[in-house]
Amino acid sequence: MIGPLVTHLRAMRANRLLPQQDQREIALHYVIGVLCFLACMAALVVMASDRAAHGWSRDIRAEVTVQVRPTGLESGSVAAAKAAEVLAGVKGVGQVTALEPEKAKELIKPWLGDAIIDDLPIPNLVEVTLDPRHPATPKAMMEALENAEIDASLDDHSTWLKDIEQSAMIMRLIALSIFLIIFSATAAVIGFATRAGLTARANIVEVLSLCGASDIFIAERFQWRFARMTFESGLLGATIASGAMAIIKTTGSSQSFAIALPFSWLDLLILIPCPFLVALIGAITARMVTLRLLANNV
Repeated sequence: MIGPLVTHLRAMRANRLLPQQDQREIALHYVIGVLCFLACMAALVVMASDRAAHGWSRDIRAEVTVQVRPTGLESGSVAAAKAAEVLAGVKGVGQVTALEPEKAKELIKPWLGDAIIDDLPIPNLVEVTLDPRHPATPKAMMEALENAEIDASLDDHSTWLKDIEQSAMIMRLIALSIFLIIFSATAAVIGFATRAGLTARANIVEVLSLCGASDIFIAERFQWRFARMTFESGLLGATIASGAMAIIKTTGSSQSFAIALPFSWLDLLILIPCPFLVALIGAITARMVTLRLLANNV
């Protein structure tokens, strides 16, 4: 009971060998805080973009576009209405809408412009919304159209879906690369700072060694010192990132980037481990560097 208490008190006295505040470490605080801010923002952006990609994929899977080609003397509007009636009876189809020519023009304008839109034949389109629980298959819908002797082609937007899923995967890989770069940079900065701090206090280290202090004892002083410092820097970076996300979410909800990156308040939970993770990196790096330098006699 007394032994651990004495050891703890000695450790507290030993911590005074390293000052609680050091003006030379202000720049280090700033650099680590910036790195943590960038890491947190990268995590938030990745979560928002992944959510957006899932939302787009869900919307694309839920809709099918059918182009109807009129046969005989029937008009395009009549053919589209007939196809809509047939598709409405297919199991797994929710809502079916035969688009008016003016609506179809509005869909084409962003691609072709207003100049030549009047000179082109407007396709007869049917918009199909599938049942999200048991969606109809493209094969079943095409069979229904063929049985009704309707000449039509079906687009399930699978090409767009593949592009979105591929983009989401690329975003995840980029985020992982950013995390690895940032944390490796943090470890490198801490290692450099530890070497500098140990060199600046070489006289203290030498006296401790002459007094019989082990390398482990000395390394622990630097370990906990840098763990505390990096924790504070990580907490600062995570707090600033939280504030930045809150500003974007509350003031930019009508902007295009807010639509493309739909942040959620629950995303802030991913920032909680950041200070602890950075502190762990700081402690391990400081300990390893200190032991290596002491083994080489500083």
